[in-house]
Amino acid sequence: MGLGAKVVERRGKPPRINYKWDPETDILTGSVKGGSRQGDGLTGSVELEGVDGSFILLDVLGGSIRGVEVVVWPDVRTVGSLEPPQRTEDGDVVLPGRQSQPSVAAVEVDTALTIETNAAESVFRVRLGPSRKAVSVRVAEGLLVELDEREELAGLWLLDVPPFPHEEPAL
Repeated sequence: MGLGAKVVERRGKPPRINYKWDPETDILTGSVKGGSRQGDGLTGSVELEGVDGSFILLDVLGGSIRGVEVVVWPDVRTVGSLEPPQRTEDGDVVLPGRQSQPSVAAVEVDTALTIETNAAESVFRVRLGPSRKAVSVRVAEGLLVELDEREELAGLWLLDVPPFPHEEPAL
């Protein structure tokens, strides 16, 4: 099952996503600041669950992605030359609500999840399902969303992720 989405025009400059690590759980959380667009789309959470038990949560408000949490990581492959796409559209990606169940506040999508990172672990590419042609949309400074030709969510790019906080040994 895919997750339908559409690109809509953004008014004003893109908001910023701030990433934070929880060193005890290895959870990476990203929270979008500013640019709160209130639309008619889904409000609630979207759980992207991998076949290996990994999962990522998207916090959605009025159809717009307002947060990302990588809760259970799939195997992460390091690609030294991983660079975000140079060609991106600026806009908002809206996850529509379901007309048959307008009050649904949680959606679960079962898919294969793969994650790649650069050597510095500052860029993460999350792919949903098989590799396919996609358009990249900058929904926030630091967050790109990929949509495939069927207008379904194909992936995410998490940019400018801070380093994982390693605890200093006690002296």
